[in-house]
Amino acid sequence: MRIVLVGPPGAGKGTQAVRLAAELKIPHISTGDLFRANISQQTELGKLAKSYMDRGELVPDSVTIDMAKDRMEQKDAEGGFLLDGFPRNVDQAEALDGLLETEDFKLDAVLDLEVPEDEVVKRIAGRRICRNDSSHVFHVTYSPPKKQGVCDVCGGELYQRDDDSEDTVRTRLEVYHTQTEPIIDYYKAQGLVVTISSLGPVDEITKRALEALRREKAEQ
Repeated sequence: MRIVLVGPPGAGKGTQAVRLAAELKIPHISTGDLFRANISQQTELGKLAKSYMDRGELVPDSVTIDMAKDRMEQKDAEGGFLLDGFPRNVDQAEALDGLLETEDFKLDAVLDLEVPEDEVVKRIAGRRICRNDSSHVFHVTYSPPKKQGVCDVCGGELYQRDDDSEDTVRTRLEVYHTQTEPIIDYYKAQGLVVTISSLGPVDEITKRALEALRREKAEQ
C-alpha cells in the first residue's frame, strides 16, 4: 500500500507510523528522518538543505520533494510506503501526484488522525522531559512521575521544553490548519481520505487504523 499519514501535532503520527509500517511491511518515510539522513551523509540535497537552514531560512518545497523522490525510488519502497510529514501543503501534494504518475503508481489512502484541539494542547503541554536523558519522558496526566518534577529512572530534573508550551502548541496548530489541513480537502476530492479517531489506547488506535485502511483497499 502507498499511504500518506496526516493529522495535527500531538495526534500520535510518529507512533502510529512506525506501528502501521511494521504491520503492513512497508517502509516508514519520515520527512524528519530524510533531512537528518541527507545532512549527516552530506548528500547534495543534504548540503543544499543545510545551506538554507544555516541561514535561518525555510527549505524550499523543491528540495523536500527531491529528497522524498529519492527515498521512494529505493528498492524497499517498490511495494509501497507510508509517508509521514510529506506532503505538508497542497503544492507538495500535487508534486507527489506527479511523481507517482510518472511511475504509473497511485496512492491507496490518506489516513487522517483526528483529535480535538484541546486534547492536542493537553497531550503536548503536559509533557515533561528529563534534563539528564531526553528519552525519559513523562506526562503530568497520562504518565506522571512518582515524585513531581523528578525523573523516576535517574532522579534528574523534569522540565517542559519551550516548544511544548501551550502558546507554542497553539501556534503550531494554527500553522497546521493554514498550511497542511488543506491537503485533506485536496485528497477528499480524489476519494482517498480515511478519517479515524486518534483517541484511546495506542494499540486500539493502530487496530482502528489497520481496519480502516484494509477496508479502503478492499473497496477500490
